[in-house]
Amino acid sequence: MRAAVTVSALALAALASGPAMAHASSMSPAVHVSAASPAAPAAAGSASAAAAKGDPTPTPTPTPTPTSTSSAPATGDSDPLTKGTVVDTIAYGRHTLQRMDVWYQPDELKRPGVFLIHGGWWSSGDKKQMSEIARSYAELGYTVFNLNYRLSGNAAWPAPRTDTFDAIATARKHAALWSFDPDNYVVIGFSAGGHLATAVGTYGERRLPGLRGVVGVSPVISPITAYNDGADTTDGYRLKLRESAVRLAGGCEPVECPKVWNSMEVPLHASRGDAPTLTLHSEEEFVPVQHSLRLQERLKRFGVPMTVLTQPGADHSAPMYRQPGVAETVQEWVAARLH
Repeated sequence: MRAAVTVSALALAALASGPAMAHASSMSPAVHVSAASPAAPAAAGSASAAAAKGDPTPTPTPTPTPTSTSSAPATGDSDPLTKGTVVDTIAYGRHTLQRMDVWYQPDELKRPGVFLIHGGWWSSGDKKQMSEIARSYAELGYTVFNLNYRLSGNAAWPAPRTDTFDAIATARKHAALWSFDPDNYVVIGFSAGGHLATAVGTYGERRLPGLRGVVGVSPVISPITAYNDGADTTDGYRLKLRESAVRLAGGCEPVECPKVWNSMEVPLHASRGDAPTLTLHSEEEFVPVQHSLRLQERLKRFGVPMTVLTQPGADHSAPMYRQPGVAETVQEWVAARLH
């Protein structure tokens, strides 16, 4: 197994700098809140341009016409807030995984939207894992888009990010079909889905119109950190995450294809105008808070607010979200950003 030092020649290795590590080491074992309040923006233009140079992603593909593959009312809940809710499965692309479930009220209101992105090492998982969470946001009155996307076994990076863009573009273009306000939504991602959520929230001049905030639950924000953390370790989860990041890059190690890894590395794409962000990690999980602290440090340079929270324990992704008070914290943050 290659040691982490093999990536030291990459520009992105500078992200493993002192400030983030010092911040992490000073955390108390209690719940920790790290909120980067907007500072005066630094000279920002060159950083965004530099990220773009290392980004192999073309402009997101033209918005496809949605195709409804199923439609059913939400069942099993007599709550008047969800009574009459319809769930449509929509094709936003030709691949069988380019699908999203849309939870909506068939009325003429323009409701704020919540996009959910499941996790699963970028190589597995399914939107059905998010069904209960989707229901919870529908109960709060949101139009909910629960996404599937191409996995690393189907297509390498940047395919899942492109799919996320295309799903959002499809939802915005046809917003009236789903009582959705296309200029008022957030994106919430879990684990690998948190990587995709923060990736679309930090896309420079191509920032998505109407995006009001991004939430990452145990987000793998820094694939290079995951790669380094998985070197010379006996932790099976960290080993798997390292291998999964390589698979996402098309089987290519960082020294072999630095442009792809630069493109995957969310903190490198931070720039002025990015979406406000909230991330949450367990203190002892295998995706450590350093992922978020590196993005927070970069966003702070451009005056973009980012809040980083930690939760006691080792739960990762959805199990951590189900811990007492965590879902409520996310829901309150989301409600404060949507109108």
